[in-house]
Amino acid sequence: MILKESYTLLNGVEIPKIGLGTWFISDETVAQAVKDAVEIGYRHIDTAQAYGNERGIGEGIKACGVKREELFITTKLAAEVKSYEQAVASIDNSLKLLGLDYIDLMIIHSPKPWAEYGKEDRHFDGNREAWQALEDAYKAGKLRAIGVSNFQQTDIENIVAGGTVKPMVNQVLAHISNTPFELVDYCKQNNILVEAYSPIAHGELMKNKEVIKMAEKYDVSVPQLAIRYCLELGLLPLPKTANPKNMKNNADVDFKISADDMKMLKNIEQIKDYGEASNFPVFWTK
Repeated sequence: MILKESYTLLNGVEIPKIGLGTWFISDETVAQAVKDAVEIGYRHIDTAQAYGNERGIGEGIKACGVKREELFITTKLAAEVKSYEQAVASIDNSLKLLGLDYIDLMIIHSPKPWAEYGKEDRHFDGNREAWQALEDAYKAGKLRAIGVSNFQQTDIENIVAGGTVKPMVNQVLAHISNTPFELVDYCKQNNILVEAYSPIAHGELMKNKEVIKMAEKYDVSVPQLAIRYCLELGLLPLPKTANPKNMKNNADVDFKISADDMKMLKNIEQIKDYGEASNFPVFWTK
């Protein structure tokens, strides 16, 4: 069962192979989602300062009935935090809101503030400062692992050049029809685990006739095919849902996709419209 399997990060920390994404799950309802997920067997929960639900996540952790050390909790440093002092304060605030003594993984949410996502400035200095704060918290035992999100190769090289700890994770948009293969290969070559957010393309894959046909061939749902696709590539999928039925479905992926079918899925035409999510910078199509 995939929920019992894990990847090993470059520092030896084990991370469950699938996680529950919590973007757009409110602070008031996310505690129940955490409890439902843990009851089903999930041990990996992904949140972020920007989601505004860290307090609720903490509530769910306390009420889920599983020991803290059995859970893997990820949060993200807000994209706008680009100074050492801000980052230190933000890390401590996340610990406080989550009600935890340590966080399993903390990552920089984006190399650029969201309001500047389409601009040229990659905030190299600010990212180095934020990374230094993560390194210090990691060395102090507040964080078990540190990483980045939405970082391109040049962004990763910048913090590696200025730091002493390599990023262990890069969380990026990756799904059937939109997989950054060059970036994935670079990360793998540098022992950086790639996590795939929005593995079902915010539901847009459910409308793709080729994907639907392939899912029918394997007698699985479209989300199951999409999640298995990520796993076949060695990625860590983070499907988001607050629905226990969908949580179970998303974790029932103990099948294999053939090499020929993977080749076809890798070459499906890119989705151009992410629906309501299209307003969020990372979903802007070029």
